[in-house]
Amino acid sequence: MDEEVEKLFFEHNQAIYRYIYWLVKNRETAEDLTQDTFCKALKSIHKFQHQSSELTWLLKIARNITYDYFRRKGLIRFLKWESENDVDTSSLSPESSILQNEELSKLYQAFDHLKKDYRDVLILRQVNECSIKETAYILGWTEAKVKAKMSRAFEALKQEYNRKDGFLNEPIKRI
Repeated sequence: MDEEVEKLFFEHNQAIYRYIYWLVKNRETAEDLTQDTFCKALKSIHKFQHQSSELTWLLKIARNITYDYFRRKGLIRFLKWESENDVDTSSLSPESSILQNEELSKLYQAFDHLKKDYRDVLILRQVNECSIKETAYILGWTEAKVKAKMSRAFEALKQEYNRKDGFLNEPIKRI
């Protein structure tokens, strides 16, 4: 059993960490919750019936662990970005680095103002590249609801970004 979870960890830890990080926006917390996710997977690996992919199963565990964390901390909404230094800008010119940080900051601020459902579907579909079916499974929604929420989430993100920036020069295609 331990070897199977270890294999899952090496195959999927980055995807799980990235998903949790987008939710909590704190490296240490994301690392802790990622570890908690794999501990929970270890305890419940015998219950995994392969009705979904391993990654989808782990993402569902990660989502539950993260929302349990939010409930324990009494957090109703997502945490604000604690540091803009999380973006690797070492290979950019100083001017490009500043512009990229500013644009990312605007995007993250717009993202933070979205409804929880919109953030959830955007993170799963765009950041973790889950299919509609996988996203529906993780969120406990129908596939039609995922499609509708995704469309509304993009529109809300564009509107929120525009409100912060005045206007959007290029359409947002992927986060």
